[in-house]
Amino acid sequence: MKTIQLIFIIALLALTAGIGVRMFDQWQTEQQPIPLPTFSFPDLNGVPHSSTEWNCRIIVLNFWATWCPSCLKEIPAFMALQTEFGEKVQFVGIALDDIEAVKIYQQKTAVNYPLLISGDWAGFNLAKKLGNLISAIPYTVVVNRDGQLIYHHAGELSASELRTVIDGL
Repeated sequence: MKTIQLIFIIALLALTAGIGVRMFDQWQTEQQPIPLPTFSFPDLNGVPHSSTEWNCRIIVLNFWATWCPSCLKEIPAFMALQTEFGEKVQFVGIALDDIEAVKIYQQKTAVNYPLLISGDWAGFNLAKKLGNLISAIPYTVVVNRDGQLIYHHAGELSASELRTVIDGL
């Protein structure tokens, strides 16, 4: 019986060590900034906008949809932050939705930053390249002035947490 317990303890320690190494490797990878890939999506008028349009600014990309309650909850805070930070920061909403739903939402809310329409898969694919491995929304990333992704967050993001990230740049 003691042999089985010893094997179990050794296996448990090996598993714990393996998980620790994996988490450390993932943490190390996440700490290294990755460049923002160039992308282009149309706005509500069908005019394409490229990610290079906002070079030399801090960019906050928010992947969202009109059918997502958490997404809609954080947009007013993002609007306030866009006003607060002005030209220093550019918020960009990337809607994983159809254009008609986003137009209706924009008419009601008057979002003060660009809303781009990615449809479904193109937006999810871009979000995945930016670290959203579980295809969560809302999903927000912050890109520094050098075009490097330095922060990402899956799920609803508080204004205070985002302000802290931006203030640190």
